[in-house]
Amino acid sequence: MENLLSLSFDYLSSCDGVKIRKGLRQLEGLLAQICLSRTTTAAERRRSVIQDGVSKSRPKDLASLSEDPAFREFFKLQEGFEWNVAIRLISCLERLLGKGSNGQNDLLLVSTLDLLRGILLIHPPSRSLFARDIYMNLLLDLLDPSSCPAVQASAILTLVTALLEQPNITRCFENLDGLLTVTSLFKNRGTSREVKLKLVEFLYFYLMPETPYGGQNHVADEQAGLRRSSSKSSRVGSGGRGKAQGDEGTRTTEEKQRSLGRYLNNVEDLVEDLKETAPFGASFG
Repeated sequence: MENLLSLSFDYLSSCDGVKIRKGLRQLEGLLAQICLSRTTTAAERRRSVIQDGVSKSRPKDLASLSEDPAFREFFKLQEGFEWNVAIRLISCLERLLGKGSNGQNDLLLVSTLDLLRGILLIHPPSRSLFARDIYMNLLLDLLDPSSCPAVQASAILTLVTALLEQPNITRCFENLDGLLTVTSLFKNRGTSREVKLKLVEFLYFYLMPETPYGGQNHVADEQAGLRRSSSKSSRVGSGGRGKAQGDEGTRTTEEKQRSLGRYLNNVEDLVEDLKETAPFGASFG
């Protein structure tokens, strides 16, 4: 597994778009082998074709994933800087962003963001990277009005994944004027309808009651028996440098409503709708 990761990282560090795409595909293939179960018998393959029209692998359930030796090995490799996939993808995003907007580059940006989201879901401790200003600013830069709509939409979803169950990273997002960035893009006349819908979904997500990672669901590392110490999780992927910024505890929906209200009107309506519909399973006391 280390050899495959090393080869993928070499491709990702290239300035050649073809090599970057090859590195992304290699990582996608590795994650597919870890997270997807193959149909093992002819009967299962025929049943898959009948039900889905194509023969394809199915996602493993969380219980079997946590017991999978390949998943456990991959998860442990992500604990250190050398083999952490998220930091390599972030570095790749930085280089791609510096090339400007064009068709091929935008496709690479979207592919890199899609893969980054998967890594952040498989290895939640890697989300702590976005507690650092430089990496959070990178996501916010991708929300510039001049960015391709597909890049903007993918960056919004990646931002949600980075903030999921991470109040300290949400504080970093706020401290870097993330709310101003999001609402400015929403109010911009040139922003596409699809992106505006994604932004509304993001605002619903932002206004939800906050739950620290480990408070309820921390499934991946808890089920796998890979609980991390708090001092180590704050350094994942950063080589032990620095301290996660913005670690100011959780905020209530009312507090976040006041913050958002500085940039957007009718936030009260969003909160009322959130309480009535609970679109993400939010629970309000």
